[in-house]
Amino acid sequence: MPVLTRLIPSPLVVDIRPGALDDLASVLADQRISQSGKLAVAISDGSGARLRRRLAPSLPGADWFEVGGGTIDDAVRLADGMKASRYDAIVGLGGGKVIDCAKFAAARVGLPMVAVATNLSHDGICSPVSILDNDAGRGSYGVPTPIALVVDLAVIREAPIRFVRSGIGDAVSNISAVADWELAHRVNGEKVDGLAAALARQAGEAVLRHPGGCGDDGFLTVLTEGLVLSGIAMSIAGHTRPSSGACHEISHALDLLYPGRAASHGEQVGIGAAFATYLRGDREGSLLMAGTLRRHGLPVVAQEIGFDDAEFVRAVEFAPQTRPGRYTVLEHLDLSPARAKEAYAEYVAAVAG
Repeated sequence: MPVLTRLIPSPLVVDIRPGALDDLASVLADQRISQSGKLAVAISDGSGARLRRRLAPSLPGADWFEVGGGTIDDAVRLADGMKASRYDAIVGLGGGKVIDCAKFAAARVGLPMVAVATNLSHDGICSPVSILDNDAGRGSYGVPTPIALVVDLAVIREAPIRFVRSGIGDAVSNISAVADWELAHRVNGEKVDGLAAALARQAGEAVLRHPGGCGDDGFLTVLTEGLVLSGIAMSIAGHTRPSSGACHEISHALDLLYPGRAASHGEQVGIGAAFATYLRGDREGSLLMAGTLRRHGLPVVAQEIGFDDAEFVRAVEFAPQTRPGRYTVLEHLDLSPARAKEAYAEYVAAVAG
């Protein structure tokens, strides 16, 4: 009888622990990553520049490239700058913008990419997607999954706590995203990849129910693992469905309608997830989600991120336009402006109580 299986794109190395950066050189020396030691390392002018001084002596064959921001132009410039030499791999050392630029550049020049995350602001550290600003606002670009991931929890704790909180919101939102995916299956027959859904949901549930706090290694390990599993779930599915539903539609709407005023991605999708869960009729789940977000210092209503009720309701109405063809509870209910306002007021009263 033949053995039937499928190959799952995933990193060769996942190293999550305090002190992981001390062994970065040995991870990169793996012949599947870099045989010659010739590496392109993308950094920011913040945490990356500080870590360069620490890491440069152990990476004598590396060339260092400073990434100005998280735009498509930055990513293209990085790729063009790498064409002058023959590199084995590119290392993205920094936060989400640097890693997204490095993933895009690696895809453009055909090199493996190693993600060395200095904060946990979202699930892009191991996803097959780069989120980059462009002339139209912000775009999602398909890229290969990183070949290795290194997260030093000592470095994570040095970053502002808002980055950890943002990652919490992004991880917890998986639960709502998978519920939307399953709703689309029930109503429209959309195919759900059971393995991708399981990984994404359990990643969110592990963060949701962990008793630790933002400064605990145990909790930070679970959060990092959850963000990694979210990325792998998207690779398995071949799209962002396991981690992006009404929660992300609402966040995209806030970004588009109120440019320059948006809160962090994780804060916005966290509120969006708790509200979308309420809309699906899961009051208990919504209150649990809001309680967990609040325990970790995240907002649970729009006023806590600088939007009044009317502005948030407008974003809820506009949200389905941000992802045409994606079916979530928002498309399912097709809320009128009056009903959206009423539903949000009910949610605010519920989480306030």
